Amino acid sequence: MKILHLDTNHPLIINQLNDLGYTNDEDYTSSKTAIEAKIHLYDGFIIRSRFSIDKAFLDKAKNLKFIGRVGAGLENIDCEYAVKKEIKLIAAPEGNRNAVGEHSLGMLLSLFNKLNKADKEVRSGKWLREENRGIELDGKTVGLIGYGNMGKSFAKKLRGFDVEVLCYDIKPNVGDENCKQVSLAELQKKADVLSLHTPQTELTKNMVNHDFINGFKNSFWLINTARGTSVNTINLVTALKSGKILGAGLDVLEYEKSSFENLFSDNKLPEAFNYLINSENVLLSPHVAGWTIESKEKLAQTIVDKIKRKFC
Repeated sequence: MKILHLDTNHPLIINQLNDLGYTNDEDYTSSKTAIEAKIHLYDGFIIRSRFSIDKAFLDKAKNLKFIGRVGAGLENIDCEYAVKKEIKLIAAPEGNRNAVGEHSLGMLLSLFNKLNKADKEVRSGKWLREENRGIELDGKTVGLIGYGNMGKSFAKKLRGFDVEVLCYDIKPNVGDENCKQVSLAELQKKADVLSLHTPQTELTKNMVNHDFINGFKNSFWLINTARGTSVNTINLVTALKSGKILGAGLDVLEYEKSSFENLFSDNKLPEAFNYLINSENVLLSPHVAGWTIESKEKLAQTIVDKIKRKFC
């Protein structure tokens, strides 16, 4: 088989596929139009998030047998049409689930203990102990929305704490020894912390909005390492100002796909985002929850292993 690699990844992918006798071509710079002109030559291609794989692209991929996505989500691919054309879709959520679980826990503990704020103050010559008194995770109820690979990883990390872990998922019977599956109403009634672990779908877009937030009985902390489109930023800011949301750890933002850097260089900062970047109870990171040295290798290995199982 001939495989086209459209994004750079860990070299083990190409090395191991070469060892299996596959022909591997690399093209990390050509336009989507240029790729479409030659995609009919390939049996498979491997991508991260370089561009969307739509119906028009798939129609030109006459001999395509599989698409490998080195990541967890497949939202940049027209999956329904690909399946209709009997193209195998291969993702790798197993590869970065541990990284996401650790990042989620790190964000939560940092928020609880005001580590980001305290670090900045000490560096600027301020020694404020009472103002940086933290809170403990023990005794809290942590609610997870989405209990797949990422949610399960975070729940596993929480086993060392004296916490109740609840999850809500549209799939039945996904709870396990680390987490009790409940209705959304029960999760909203009990949770002190909400962590999102959902894919990007029509159901999850704008999911955390005014009505959703105010459905919680208690004020709560929000962690989002899933997809930025799941949280309505304007409604989030309103809840932060009112105290309904006590603080937020955001690895993803709804703005990140629209040239994030231009928001700063062109002086086009949305008012809600400007509030977030100036808030001491908000922790931000650039979509790196699953982006560790180890996960880069594990994501690549997962893709190779799945190709081997399917086609060797």
